[in-house]
Amino acid sequence: MNLVENLEYNTERSKLIIPEYGRHFQKMVDYAVSIEDDEERDRIAKAIISVMGNIQPHLRDVPDFHHKLWDQLFIMSDFKLNVTSPFPITSKESLQRRPDPLGYPQNFPKYRFYGNNIKRMIDVAVKWEKGDKRDGLEYAIANHMKKCYLNWNKDTVDDKIIFKHLYELSDGQIDLAKGGENLTESGQFLKNRVAKTSRTSSSKKSQRNHSRGKKRH
Repeated sequence: MNLVENLEYNTERSKLIIPEYGRHFQKMVDYAVSIEDDEERDRIAKAIISVMGNIQPHLRDVPDFHHKLWDQLFIMSDFKLNVTSPFPITSKESLQRRPDPLGYPQNFPKYRFYGNNIKRMIDVAVKWEKGDKRDGLEYAIANHMKKCYLNWNKDTVDDKIIFKHLYELSDGQIDLAKGGENLTESGQFLKNRVAKTSRTSSSKKSQRNHSRGKKRH
């Protein structure tokens, strides 16, 4: 009867700070914190670090492996362990500090079908010195915009629409309309797309036929 009364249930135990190490390891850390003698506490802490390293031998070649173990030891002690560490001690505040928010890519919902990369390409093009190299890049950008437009519209598009959108996205710095440029014909883009789709379908069909012809044992 006494054995049953002295049983420990997980609901009655304290929450594990790093569950991967288990309950017994947490008790070792709690014991180290309770030691009053400084030398003995340092000795026990180093012994715990040694055991932690043996538990994770696959991490021995990872840079700053021992630094990570010491950080985990202080975290499991809730930063109450007063020992001499061979590495700078990470503060509790720095661990709890929220990371800086990530910058999300710009969105241009008006012409979403072009994608964000088109805007980045345009921003690069307008910084280039005017000449044949920039002219070629601007023409390539306009052709790619036309291809993206056709993927979205799946029909045809007038070059003037592409030139107008390019003029707007470049804040008026790229104007291909006044140069009388002609982009690749819409039919060529559509033809290439159909040919690519046909090759993909043929490849998948060939793979299925090949799989059916295999002997099963």
